[in-house]
Amino acid sequence: DKCNGCRSCEIICSNFHATPKYSSINPARSRIQVIHDPTTDIWLPVFAGEYTPAECMGRGKYVIDGKEYDDCTFCRASCPARDRFKEPDSGLPLKCDMCEENDPGQPPLCVQWCYNEVLIYEEREEEVEEEVILGEIEIGLESLVSKHGLQKLVDTVARMTQKD
Repeated sequence: DKCNGCRSCEIICSNFHATPKYSSINPARSRIQVIHDPTTDIWLPVFAGEYTPAECMGRGKYVIDGKEYDDCTFCRASCPARDRFKEPDSGLPLKCDMCEENDPGQPPLCVQWCYNEVLIYEEREEEVEEEVILGEIEIGLESLVSKHGLQKLVDTVARMTQKD
């Protein structure tokens, strides 16, 4: 409802990611794009998010956020926005980096430049991991107990461990 399609988020993003930085504006290089649905007259900002895991055979590897990808782009194959976020020159997939090279502690530039406050940046606290994480064996045993009952599992393990 709030987005009016001004595309200031696209402009600042492409400008920030230009080489050299702030040297040009090319919305095709933006990690966020505003999509317009003419049937409902709704404008929707969409950002280039995580990649889908892919079993690639390793041709021309490149790294984004510490994760290694290759240029086969299978990682974007199941993404509905797969054709929207590609580097125009190389064709490699783009991914939002939250303007990491910007001033520390500041929200991404697209959020700062969104005059209608459509884009919001909230830091989330990391979830505290449980002190005890069940391993694969424990998970398997719990599954067997819930399916067959504890006594049946105990009897089966006892029978299996008896020496002949």
